Amino acid sequence: MAAATWRYRGDPEGERPAALVRFAHGKLQRPDSLRFTVYRNRDTAHPRKKHRRILVSETERLCYVGHNFGSEVMKCNTLCRYFVGVLDKNSGQMEVYNAEIFNMQPLLSDNPLPDDTKDYQNKSYREKMDLCIEAFGTSKQKRALSSRRMNAVSSDIVSTAVTKAAANVIDAKGVTALVQDVAQDDVQNISAFLPPCYEDADRPEHIYKFEDILSPAEYEALRVPAAALASITAEEMAKRAEERSLCSFVLEELKFLPTDEKSRDHKARCLWFLDALIKFSHLKVIKKKHPMGPECPHIISRKLMKNFSSLTYNNGSIQNLISASMKAKITAYVIALALHINNFQTDLTVLQNDMKLPETRILDIAKALRLRVSKAKGLPGLENDQNHKLGTLSLPLPTQKAAEGQRKRRKMN
Repeated sequence: MAAATWRYRGDPEGERPAALVRFAHGKLQRPDSLRFTVYRNRDTAHPRKKHRRILVSETERLCYVGHNFGSEVMKCNTLCRYFVGVLDKNSGQMEVYNAEIFNMQPLLSDNPLPDDTKDYQNKSYREKMDLCIEAFGTSKQKRALSSRRMNAVSSDIVSTAVTKAAANVIDAKGVTALVQDVAQDDVQNISAFLPPCYEDADRPEHIYKFEDILSPAEYEALRVPAAALASITAEEMAKRAEERSLCSFVLEELKFLPTDEKSRDHKARCLWFLDALIKFSHLKVIKKKHPMGPECPHIISRKLMKNFSSLTYNNGSIQNLISASMKAKITAYVIALALHINNFQTDLTVLQNDMKLPETRILDIAKALRLRVSKAKGLPGLENDQNHKLGTLSLPLPTQKAAEGQRKRRKMN
């Protein structure tokens, strides 16, 4: 094994690691005459790519390349750590550096003329490595290369076949029928984000249980923040309406708070959480740790982040976002909670306006919840001239029917 020490210049982590190099084809006669160049990945924000290094060395006859990533990386680097000591003979002190072992492979060209390297330089890194495997690779590496090339050909064949089949389906069925199929599939996908439904319930309040929307611990945590809503005055409601700090549904329901203290507190807690759900649905990318503000209890904030947002990887960090599927889930839970607040009959149009949804979207979710939808005039002060859609949850539940002209899809186990 030939050893040479080198230092990264401008290393982002401020380290000065060393490299131990081993030449795969044998020992070098003059290892001290070699000069090495190191290349690092530009993506310093990526947790894995930022540590990738490529080591290159050139002699008069050959070019050698080694790297610390990929399928051919040496396993010894992951099993133990290596260090290189540099002894200063004058002071008698030794400096120790972290080290990695690089397996240097000769990089050869197909071209018999050494000076004509234009075609080789135009090849990608993958193509160059494939040439090395063809010339010097083990039997296992050559089998893997052949399998990968066969898979690439098969993928092209499958892609061509799928494109042709899609064109035939469009010609045979027509675009309109395909759009109806997509709409039907969209309704079926919504059902995956609904609250648990108990179809054998004997009362409407047991179809979507309140405990599945708010657990006892979460309900208890809402006592303090909901106290302000329970004791709100007409002047404060007018101010909230002017500031738009509460959604229209909550503002309207606050006008009809029960006089009984226990019932008043219960409704205030439900309205506070419903308002938080609607505000949470308006977010896109959640950058704050507490997006609903300091007044939101920790258990509620954690519930919103865990149950109603999706995790995504972006620019080297993990973020939460409100995807289309998560917004559908929030809408389903908002409707279910509004049904408990309004004796299992609620104005869907008011919720639609608060959540900034198309009417078709909220009606699809309401039908997936097995609600009966009817027309009704809007509540006082809320677009009286507009026909509102009223959703009612009652027994027996309406059966879910496939769209007209569509066969019911068989459930696959």
